[in-house]
Amino acid sequence: MKKLLPLVLFIVAAAAHAQGVKGNVADGQKKVAMCIGCHGMPGYQATFPEVYKVPMISGQNEKFIAASLVAYAKGERRHPSMRAIAGSMSEQDIADVSAFYAQHGGAPAPAPEQVPAPSPAVAALLTKGACVSCHGANYSKPIDGAYPKIAGQHADYLYFSLKAYKTEGQATHGRGNAIMAAQVKPFSNAELKAMAQYIGSLPTELKTVRQSPFHSTSH
Repeated sequence: MKKLLPLVLFIVAAAAHAQGVKGNVADGQKKVAMCIGCHGMPGYQATFPEVYKVPMISGQNEKFIAASLVAYAKGERRHPSMRAIAGSMSEQDIADVSAFYAQHGGAPAPAPEQVPAPSPAVAALLTKGACVSCHGANYSKPIDGAYPKIAGQHADYLYFSLKAYKTEGQATHGRGNAIMAAQVKPFSNAELKAMAQYIGSLPTELKTVRQSPFHSTSH
């Protein structure tokens, strides 16, 4: 963890910069029409660059949503559709949408104190990756809002995301993040998949709330 500290401080500072504009939930509620076509449809699957369920973002950390949108806009997270959407948003738009989704769907159920234990093999992988160091207890209490809650997130999306941090030299997909790249590169894809399946099986505060494009202000 000591080796990661400078990078941790860097990403937290970057997220704090992304949150320099205060978000307004009511305004954000009016700006999510571009989001609900994917994130407002339970079970919706993306098809590029592979098939996976789009992430649940209702109930996610506000700072993390904002930092992710900024990363898409800058091309640090590479995905044509998300870059186009994020690139069209102002700082205020990003702050408002992030504030909206952080509280969308109501207060989450309290996270359980204990969750099913992983197999010894997966436990060893999670320890090697030091996942709890950033994502917190039961992978649902990150040490800072700049990091995501990952417990119960779709396992196929988690697997896709972990592999994305290993992807280099691609203009249309992959992610540039020094912390996560350093964490995932020592693992095989099979090991990443095993970790993703376990974390995805845990109780979650995240959800997909069905939203109609004709009633984008509904909760």
